[in-house]
Amino acid sequence: MIVVAGEALIDLVPAPVTFDPAPALPPLLPQRGGGPYNVAVALGRLGSPTSFCSRVSTDAFGTALLAGLRDAGADTELVQRGPEPTTLAVADVGSDGSAGYGFYTEGTADRLFALPPALPDGVTALSVGTCSLVLEPGASAYEALLRRESARGVFTALDPNIRAGLIADADAYRKRFLSWLPYVALLKLSVEDARWLADTDSDEDLDGHLAAWLEQGPAAIVLTRGGDGLSVWSRGAGRVSVPGTAVTVVDTIGAGDTVNAALLHRLREIDALSHAAVAGLDAEVWRDVLGFAARAAAFTCSRSGAEPPYAWELSA
Repeated sequence: MIVVAGEALIDLVPAPVTFDPAPALPPLLPQRGGGPYNVAVALGRLGSPTSFCSRVSTDAFGTALLAGLRDAGADTELVQRGPEPTTLAVADVGSDGSAGYGFYTEGTADRLFALPPALPDGVTALSVGTCSLVLEPGASAYEALLRRESARGVFTALDPNIRAGLIADADAYRKRFLSWLPYVALLKLSVEDARWLADTDSDEDLDGHLAAWLEQGPAAIVLTRGGDGLSVWSRGAGRVSVPGTAVTVVDTIGAGDTVNAALLHRLREIDALSHAAVAGLDAEVWRDVLGFAARAAAFTCSRSGAEPPYAWELSA
């Protein structure tokens, strides 16, 4: 089983305006989301045994979030509950489909996540990331979970999914990120995340940072470039790239989360959910894994909100 740990929240996404004149404020549609939550839903839809590990509100939004996980086939036994409100994220979708976010996180349930007992023996992988590794006191609990499960041999995946507006001290966070790398088997980053973490706009400088990060622990680093595709820096195959899948973009909400889930799902299918196995993958296998992730992300981009594909859609 793959455990996904991190926040679950409600995205408030602008609804299409189909009348004139436009209102002074756009109507907002609540949609289930949060990076780790989207990963768990995507894994469930793809058919991987999945469990979500978080703290979710007992309010109506929290109830809807749990229903979405169960509908996708994800287990919720590791979910903690609390009376605090659900975190809200307000999405600002640009003309190209890209999304920026404003967050309402003060006093919300997922910030109070507590380190659970050791995960069940049947757990083969743990995926963490996004806001859950920023907002205390939960961030320290998620970090402790990452370190503990890595130490006992669980395959670990990290997607920082940077939300700079939530990070009060950029330099301190960058140092904390480096401290996680020895405990990470698979690091997934968008090119924007990687540049922020490296504090550079230079492609050459970024390549140097990626090589240095790879030496500090991960078996592979996957970099997403939006419509330009995906690349991997790996110990066994070096650098391998695949193009993006052409699609009419509605928005990019959840696309990176779908990539994260698709990578884990495909690695599970080829029995490669271990540091040694990922480190030994050759270029041909990586092209297959990355190509699958690119196709999955394209489906998500073709519809509004974080709506990852089902297995049957990718096999059709």
